Amino acid sequence: MIRGSILASAIAFLGYTLSAAQEVHPTSSVYVWPDDPLVREKLEKWRDLKFGMIIHWGIYAQAGIVESWSICSEDWIERDSTISYADYKKWYWDLSKEFNPTKFNPEQWAKAAKDAGMRYVVFTTKHHDGFAMFDTKQSDFKITNGPFGSHPKADVARYVFDAFRKEGMMIGAYFSKPDWHSEYYWWPKYATADRNNNYDIRRHPWRWNKFKEYTFNQISELTTGYGPIDILWLDGGWVRPLETVNDEVRRWGARIPPWSQDIEMEKIAAMARANQPGLLIVDRTVHGRFENYLTPEQSIPEQKIDYPWESCITLGHAWSYVPNDQFKSATRVIHMLTEIVAKGGSLLLGVGPDPQGLLSDTQINRLKEIGEWLKVNGSAIYGTRTTTHYRDGNIFFTKGKDGKLYAIVLLEENAPIPTEVSWKYNLPSRGSSVALLYNGKKVRWKRDGDQVRVTLPADVQKLGNYPALAFSFVPESE
Repeated sequence: MIRGSILASAIAFLGYTLSAAQEVHPTSSVYVWPDDPLVREKLEKWRDLKFGMIIHWGIYAQAGIVESWSICSEDWIERDSTISYADYKKWYWDLSKEFNPTKFNPEQWAKAAKDAGMRYVVFTTKHHDGFAMFDTKQSDFKITNGPFGSHPKADVARYVFDAFRKEGMMIGAYFSKPDWHSEYYWWPKYATADRNNNYDIRRHPWRWNKFKEYTFNQISELTTGYGPIDILWLDGGWVRPLETVNDEVRRWGARIPPWSQDIEMEKIAAMARANQPGLLIVDRTVHGRFENYLTPEQSIPEQKIDYPWESCITLGHAWSYVPNDQFKSATRVIHMLTEIVAKGGSLLLGVGPDPQGLLSDTQINRLKEIGEWLKVNGSAIYGTRTTTHYRDGNIFFTKGKDGKLYAIVLLEENAPIPTEVSWKYNLPSRGSSVALLYNGKKVRWKRDGDQVRVTLPADVQKLGNYPALAFSFVPESE
């Protein structure tokens, strides 16, 4: 009875995710370019990709709740007040005994990403709850130690990475620095008041050293036993040296303990890059040498940024699987992607497979719609960089490496396509042509003072509910 009540309340109180706006990481102005030439080279390759998929999948999918935040005890998280916190945590940990995704199909995920026009993946090898989606030797709390353990694809991360590599994707391993299941992070001797470790590290250095060893060893496993890894995407930015805590961190609203949760990133990075030369490391919000690109969450920066960054944004409302989630339209995602790329970033779109290990038909179809647009308009997105004037109203501009400019006109959803579009600043050079990307045809245009007017051919109207029109042209010198 208690388990059923907890499951029902967990789903009913899914509204706690709306309060999780506190967890949204804002954009920072702090960036340090890497000095390792292999890292710089891979970073430039990554900047060409523009569009990726982040996959949150773990025991939280079994319950249909959003990631593992519900076992954290902070005042923005809602749970059924008739259930004790201890009982709730026990129920949550015991999901590992039920999670048996017998239809696990990473090839389906990889194909959906490929069909969407995505070029890289970030997979959650371990979220904050500590449940490893890989066969770690550091803990028994893992996918290979439950009912799925006898499945031929039980070492989930291995098969996810293999499936996406076969589709030509760059591979990213999401890894949570905090681990709420580890007795070296949340010591069972004490209550677990919030997201932080629950004991004074200054008084118990042995225990924290054991946690550092545990973390080092798990990252070593991921970077030695799972093939080529391109990105180590580290979440849980409150695990950091105390001297790096700044106003950005304080705005999260979480308690900041008076001790340092330093896990020695210098040592981890040296080991990981020895195993994977050129590895990009994304130590989120801990700005400096180990945050090779920044990751604003569920938001798009107001202005363009000339250092590497990505916006991580969900396809639905939730990062992971929840029943009856509502998904963004393909048009909305394409508009976000366009704005992000024009401002110099990449879009990492979040999806969550269901408890059986499958994406829904709705997710797959939505991703395919996005990919259909990118098939014919992708040259305005992939491999581009920013322009001085990157926006004019609903029109965004990108620059190809061959010097061409692209104007991407965002069209209002379910509205008629205009017969003419115009923009300022980025003017085609005199006597040159302007072409529509979706069909390659040249269009009529003329200069009118400081702007260009483009007449759209009649057949454009037949496109119906089209997300955006992209044009290519040779610009005047900026």
